[in-house]
Amino acid sequence: MSAAPASRRVLIGRIVGLYGVQGWLKIESWAEPRMRIFDYQPWLLIAAPGLETQISGVKGRAQGKGMVAQLPGVDDREQAAALIGHDIYVTRDQLPPPSKDEYYWVDLEGLEVVTTEDVKLGRVSHLFATGANDVVVVRDGERERLIPFIQGSYVRSVDLSAGRMVVDWDPEF
Repeated sequence: MSAAPASRRVLIGRIVGLYGVQGWLKIESWAEPRMRIFDYQPWLLIAAPGLETQISGVKGRAQGKGMVAQLPGVDDREQAAALIGHDIYVTRDQLPPPSKDEYYWVDLEGLEVVTTEDVKLGRVSHLFATGANDVVVVRDGERERLIPFIQGSYVRSVDLSAGRMVVDWDPEF
């Protein structure tokens, strides 16, 4: 397995509501900082598998504690209402390269996970955030392991080009 393909899709936000009567939408952004979502265009809006729309030229701004966006061609509340619940994706190659020892979760998904003694634990299924740290979910078909993504302690190395993550983890746990 090699590094994530450049065309791989990354979930970066969601349309969550209406704002006003002229087609503006409330959105959630998972970009850092959150306003950067408007820098990554075109967006791929997905309501369900097979229901996809690519859109460029989205404008937006902070509004109170949230964010609002205006999509080209969406000029009234009725058109905007049809977009509520759509996920916002971009392709991986639209994102800037991560800093040293930083990774996009999408790049870690699918990596083979082995212990420091070279015992195979499975592959990274996905990751999730907790209050303390991120957690890597490793599956091997028989079991699922939750390993804290703490570099140096539990995660000893990540080699994207080799498709491998080495962890200091008891295979029985």
